[in-house]
Amino acid sequence: MAGFIRLVQGKIMQNIPQDPSKIRNIAVIAHVDHGKTTLIDGLLKQSKTFRDNQAEMSQTLIMDSLDQERERGITITAKVTAVQHGDYRINIIDTPGHADFSGEVERTLNMADGCLLIVDAVEGPMPQTKFVLEKALENNLSPIVVINKIDKTGARIAEVEDELADLFLELAVHEDQLHYPVYYAIGREGKAWKDLPSDPLNSAAGLDAIFEAIISVVPAPSVELDAPFQMLVTALAWDNFKGKYAIGRITRGRIHPEDNVVLIKKDGSYTRSKIGSVYASQGLNRIEESVAVAGDIVQLTGIDEAKIGETIADPDKPDALPTIEVEAPTLEIYLGPNTSPFKGLEGAFTTSRQIGERLFRELEVNVGLRVRDDGIGFTVSGRGELHLGVLIETMRREGYEFEVGRPRVVTKIEGGVEHEPIEEVIIEIPGEYAGAVQMELGQRRAKLKEQFASASKGVIKLVYEMPTRNVLGLKSTLMTTTKGTVVLNTLVVGYEPTAPSLKQLRNGALIAYETGVTMPYSLETAESRGTLFVGPSEKVYAGQIIGLNNRSEDLEINVCKAKHLTNMRSKSSDGTVQLTPPVVFSLEQCLDFIENDELLEVTPTHLRLRKRELDPLKRKRQKI
Repeated sequence: MAGFIRLVQGKIMQNIPQDPSKIRNIAVIAHVDHGKTTLIDGLLKQSKTFRDNQAEMSQTLIMDSLDQERERGITITAKVTAVQHGDYRINIIDTPGHADFSGEVERTLNMADGCLLIVDAVEGPMPQTKFVLEKALENNLSPIVVINKIDKTGARIAEVEDELADLFLELAVHEDQLHYPVYYAIGREGKAWKDLPSDPLNSAAGLDAIFEAIISVVPAPSVELDAPFQMLVTALAWDNFKGKYAIGRITRGRIHPEDNVVLIKKDGSYTRSKIGSVYASQGLNRIEESVAVAGDIVQLTGIDEAKIGETIADPDKPDALPTIEVEAPTLEIYLGPNTSPFKGLEGAFTTSRQIGERLFRELEVNVGLRVRDDGIGFTVSGRGELHLGVLIETMRREGYEFEVGRPRVVTKIEGGVEHEPIEEVIIEIPGEYAGAVQMELGQRRAKLKEQFASASKGVIKLVYEMPTRNVLGLKSTLMTTTKGTVVLNTLVVGYEPTAPSLKQLRNGALIAYETGVTMPYSLETAESRGTLFVGPSEKVYAGQIIGLNNRSEDLEINVCKAKHLTNMRSKSSDGTVQLTPPVVFSLEQCLDFIENDELLEVTPTHLRLRKRELDPLKRKRQKI
């Protein structure tokens, strides 16, 4: 190995600095579910990062460390790991594949010199593939293309290669980026080839081809070893032992533990600090180093005030690096303390002060988020429904109780005219559902840009452009319309003058008339009025939404009324009540459902839909 590792006072310490010419920094980018994190698993295991017994025990999706990442099957936050391949240290940056977390991609690409673009052999380049590749090429990263999942039924490798060629031709910044190597892989089995094998399932191979491509194609970082130290903080981490870790790539110079530095804030002010420890990544672990050099990605402790986008520099030459710029949020949502009759019964943190502290703490690590204090509550802006939904679910699991309003688009004024974000919507569906889908998109004033049948995939592909606010709730509607067969992807493509608002597409709500416990006798009556969201023996309060009406207007209904007991016998008196199981919404479905006069109550144990104004008389006066 390039650096000799020694044990000092029970700590692993790298005694000799890594040769900058043998450092490779690479970002792994892909559309969601194209096998990016699975391929990184293979790179970690085949580089002998784990001991033999650890490799057998280690789980799949190693880099997905958050609970929600494992549950949703997506990468939410960008993470840095490193493997040793011979004398080379390869720093790997795992980036999210969903467009809502593209802020994570934008803030981490400046640490890389090359990118590993992974594309599914069946789906081919998708909207997020285009977005992340465009950002990578703008940063002059050297691309390596990996066509993954070549063993899947319906793999269309030749067509995908042609689609990639068209994509590079459209996005390339200079001619050299059009000459990219292509590799073929089965990430799940840890296999990759330079040339397409005739029988990939029975062909013996590892990921050596990928390792060699990274070493030969990705350039070594361009460094100034003897210049004063400088590093841009790109990510933050924290633990109970060392506190805050400032993560970034050293732009110039060297850094040692106990070195004096200055933290240059975004407003230009300086704060003097002293480095505690210097760490490099090795798999999932941190290795403490006695010195780190320009070009390497390191984690520094001792700088408790560090924030993403700020510069750590030598006190004798405190030059600031350009701050990280990410695209503006497209959706905003009201988030404030719970005001329902059940407030304070289920959450540990319920006050506006506690919620505000948590939101502003999130700003330290979530660069795509914006928070504005509105007095009692807060306006939280993000990149999409999923981005905001993940934050809400995270706070809910931490014991916070609050209420949120309907998502609204973030508009901007250009030339005195209000403009709203426009999204490209790409839909793939079986042919029999094309008419129903086109009718739904027509109601939402979407513009059809392209339509064609993909014989190899057996689907019809529709490409629309429509305002972001009309996309809200579209996915859940199409999932019902197409019986779960739709594949929908969106990407913000620009801004247009704000169009007139749509009428309410949803039917009216069934609203609880009084506070109490739901009774089977009353629910049986309510079932004939619409679809119920609550079952028997659930606590409800007046003004809570307990179902969806069959008609367009709201309807108050008493679901807490019990059957009167008498001493009279009748033929049906002892009959058992048969109820249809209630519809249970996910968090994102709840956000899609609510209208402007409604709220979502979020607690650690319940999601309750409710009217903003609980008093029925006041609601009627507001409509007059």
